[in-house]
Amino acid sequence: MFMVKYNTLLYYCYSAIADAEQFAADHLEFCKSLNLVGRIIVAREGLNGTVSGTAGSCKVYMDTLHADTRFAAIDFKVDEVAEPSFVKMHVRYKSEIVHSGLRDPHMINPAKKTGKHLAPKDFMKMKDRDDVVILDVRSNYEHSLGKFKNAVTLDIENFRDFPEKINQLAQFKDKKILTYCTGGIKCEKASALLLHEGFTEVYQLHGGIIKYGKEAGGQDFEGKCYVFDNRLSVDVNKVNPVVISTCYNCGKTTDKMINCANPECNEHFTQCDECGTAMDGCCCHACKAHPRKRIYDGTGYYVKVPQPVNNSKKLKF
Repeated sequence: MFMVKYNTLLYYCYSAIADAEQFAADHLEFCKSLNLVGRIIVAREGLNGTVSGTAGSCKVYMDTLHADTRFAAIDFKVDEVAEPSFVKMHVRYKSEIVHSGLRDPHMINPAKKTGKHLAPKDFMKMKDRDDVVILDVRSNYEHSLGKFKNAVTLDIENFRDFPEKINQLAQFKDKKILTYCTGGIKCEKASALLLHEGFTEVYQLHGGIIKYGKEAGGQDFEGKCYVFDNRLSVDVNKVNPVVISTCYNCGKTTDKMINCANPECNEHFTQCDECGTAMDGCCCHACKAHPRKRIYDGTGYYVKVPQPVNNSKKLKF
């Protein structure tokens, strides 16, 4: 039987968009015309997206964006998947494509000044040097699931908390700082902010963990990489993989990441299958008893009812 092959694209681009709010509305219709699903943030500073669909639709999407001079430099990370990684399409206009947490987000501009980009193989060569510090700029639930061996992690719930933690890194000002994140977008602002705060040698893993896994085999990335779609996590390390995360409830080693079945909690946490069954996909007994608790199907990923796609509308892009 012929099997339809799907792709999931992870990408970002810091490039000025003059009428970003209108662009977001038009881009939603464009994505719908290709039957794509996913989540895209549009701001005046650029794009941040993950989209999924057939290989053909994804190719049209990539070719169209690359044909636009504003987005010609986008480096798409492409995964082959058994089914689309979302069930609906969202394109939202926001003030930033990654919330920086700064009172004046314009104090840094990754399009003008950011850390030096390191190709995955160059990152791999540098990461173990004595004069280097590997810095994970992701949130707690992300680096608890997987991180580079010997990486420095920060106690942050969201990336917007990152600026408040920079003082903790002052001890590393005489080191080369190698930042990394899932796909590279957070590092653009994190490295720019580190430079603004007086760090002199700041680098970033180009394409993030995802590209590192594809081009360098994921060596020394311990655990799995959290992703922001219905897969929740992906394997990265094909060289020396290990599991570092443990079940939130019993402490057993597990790499399964879920969202709490209580929608008012929706906590990201790791939970083994046994506790998932016993707790009905919840992090605690209070959540298990919550009247709005969602039905746990074993995945721990929850979505709203998908919206219909109207392909008869005229393409506006």
